[in-house]
Amino acid sequence: MREDLSWTYTLAGSMNTFNAVGYLVGALITPYMLKRWGAVQVLIGGAFIASLLMALTGFFSETPLLLIQRLLAGGVSAAVFVSGGLLAAKLGVHWPSQSGLLLGLYYGGTGWGIALSAVLVPVALSAADEQALAHPWAWAWWGLALACFTMTLVLFFIRLPMKRWTDELALSEMNGATDKHQAAQMHWPDWVFALAGYGLFGVGYIGYMTFVVAVLREQGASATEITLFYASLGLAVLASSRIWAGLLNRYRGGQSLSILNALLSLATVIPVITSSWPMMLVSGVLFGGVFLSVVASTTAMVKHNLVPSQWPAGISVFTVIFALGQIIGPTAVGWIADGPGGLQRGLLFSAAALLIGAVLAWQQKPVQKK
Repeated sequence: MREDLSWTYTLAGSMNTFNAVGYLVGALITPYMLKRWGAVQVLIGGAFIASLLMALTGFFSETPLLLIQRLLAGGVSAAVFVSGGLLAAKLGVHWPSQSGLLLGLYYGGTGWGIALSAVLVPVALSAADEQALAHPWAWAWWGLALACFTMTLVLFFIRLPMKRWTDELALSEMNGATDKHQAAQMHWPDWVFALAGYGLFGVGYIGYMTFVVAVLREQGASATEITLFYASLGLAVLASSRIWAGLLNRYRGGQSLSILNALLSLATVIPVITSSWPMMLVSGVLFGGVFLSVVASTTAMVKHNLVPSQWPAGISVFTVIFALGQIIGPTAVGWIADGPGGLQRGLLFSAAALLIGAVLAWQQKPVQKK
């Protein structure tokens, strides 16, 4: 899209910045939607609207319309992410020893989408090229939207069991089953290091995800190598749920967030110091094996330190901070990449943000000791 529509790196980054602005708005209003409709309905409704907006992307080439689309898509994506994360966290109540794994499975499920897109996008682009279409990238968006609609149908068909299960959990909470696990209210000063570390994660990771394929293309990677890179990244996301489950269960403070941020910084700096294809593949696998576990680590922190009735608000607060970081990251990296040093210097900025986030997150202590 950047080449076809003659975008600068700054404009390309702005697409994700607008998406992050929408994500911020969505994170702010999701708690109210959860109170009114419940997590199951918000999850399914958000997934349907997100799929529709993805399909609409293929019909636009004008920058203002694409920016609006990204804004709206960000809003509903936040609703999906928060509501699904809440359901995964509540499921962990029944299996406390497996709560870290359950969170990892939910957030790591994104890896299926990444791996699937690595296969679907080249196929769609190839089919569009054969038809000599003006904007072949549109077919990629339509193919991805079709996959999303299919998964949304799966959610719709299992809505009744999910609703029955969440109703049972709500009744259990009302009967005081969780009172013995009392914890502190979410008092802002108590969480400042975790929130700062997570915000810097939002700044740093999104620059890599936005521009790493552009880096590969600049380095002369073939279409097959790019597909392999992205598919490997997605499969690593799937594996991450088991790799980090013990870490998420063990720590109540910011240690998990810190360790994972530091590993992401390492993955992000690799393209800055080398253009070796094997090392780029290592970078992608390491990044994929970590980045969504960072999100899971904050949900685990909320679970460890707040009672279930406070989880929606806690997850939403972290999501808001995450969105603020995502607003800054893509445009900042794009602006740096348009100047001397190119994309490598932009990724160095991302790596530095992640490393500072790791240092800050390490200072986060449990809100209340058991």
